[in-house]
Amino acid sequence: MPELPEVEAARRAVEENCVGKKIKKCIVADDSKVIDAVSRSDFEASVLGKLIVAAHRKGKNMWLQLDSPPFPSFQFGMAGAVYIKGVAVTKYKRSAVKDEDEWPSKYSKFFIELDDGLELSFTDKRRFAKVRLLEDPTSVPPVSELGPDALFEQMTLEKFTESLHKRKTEIKALLLDQSYISGIGNWVADEVLYQARIHPRQAASSLSDASCSTLYKCIKEVIHLAVEVDADCSRFPLEWLFHFRWGKKPGKISGKKIDFITAGGRTTAYVPELQKLSGSVDIKETGKTKTQASKKVSTADDTETPTDSKEGDLGSVKSKKGAKAGAKGRKPAKKKKPEESDEDNDSDSGTDCDTDQVVKKNPGIVTNRKQVGEEKLSKKRVQSNQTGRSSKRKAK
Repeated sequence: MPELPEVEAARRAVEENCVGKKIKKCIVADDSKVIDAVSRSDFEASVLGKLIVAAHRKGKNMWLQLDSPPFPSFQFGMAGAVYIKGVAVTKYKRSAVKDEDEWPSKYSKFFIELDDGLELSFTDKRRFAKVRLLEDPTSVPPVSELGPDALFEQMTLEKFTESLHKRKTEIKALLLDQSYISGIGNWVADEVLYQARIHPRQAASSLSDASCSTLYKCIKEVIHLAVEVDADCSRFPLEWLFHFRWGKKPGKISGKKIDFITAGGRTTAYVPELQKLSGSVDIKETGKTKTQASKKVSTADDTETPTDSKEGDLGSVKSKKGAKAGAKGRKPAKKKKPEESDEDNDSDSGTDCDTDQVVKKNPGIVTNRKQVGEEKLSKKRVQSNQTGRSSKRKAK
């Protein structure tokens, strides 16, 4: 999903190509889930003929400053993206719109044509973004509720260390909290914790001064480097965890195993050999608790859906059909895990409908294939016997 580096790349592209130009045409999508609290016609009328004065960003939010308010504001959510026709704007790891697609995309939520013919579109395939029209974006949520921006407003090391020592929260959950630091999302959090050699579920208050200092340095370096290359992941250092963390597939980095757990309500990649959990916290490294698997997680930026729907329902239907009265629980048959598409990994604060949490079925009530097979075989024998008796009666 778009995090600080990706949104900053979009802001810079707008700043370089659109500032100083007037909006000649505007088309706003008829989508009340994304276009928040304003009618399509009012939105379009409010920006037509206005001059774009500046492009601003805080955390994962961007807004256009016009020559007079109100201003268009964009909360990128899970798949929000800015495209400028004829201009190379950095694409995300899982870009929803391809170069060969129609223009503007069918996923466009806000489209403008400028007085020199340049065209800009904000798209959102998954509809978890929010496009607003605001008099002062900095004075109202979500921007007013954000913590210091990880790029423009980084805390001093002393303040950062002091704030960590006051928090008993798991360190990854804290980094994802947009009211604490804004702009850090799932991949950035995984990256900085890997580079700092800190376990994602380590309590923030338990970190040593040295670990706090290392983490502070890693946050600064990762954010600045990603922004310098306009969030073009092909230009990220080859030794970054970023290149190995997608799809939750087994892998190695520098010869060391990558594992996946849930931390901060999010699927988390880490390297157990380098990121060790210290203290007396009892953590299951390879599984998720039932509470984590089924509950809806919310941080400050987007929204995640609980993931206890289709697969869980399918399991309960099977158990009702196949379970015998008084039968002892058997281990569920192993299912081949489908490959992940660009629809299902990473999200973040408020978790943007991330479907990376899997509900565990209760082994005690799931019927295995052998049991189902025995019942089918039994039914066939009964049907065969009945057919035989019927034939004998007709012969008589």
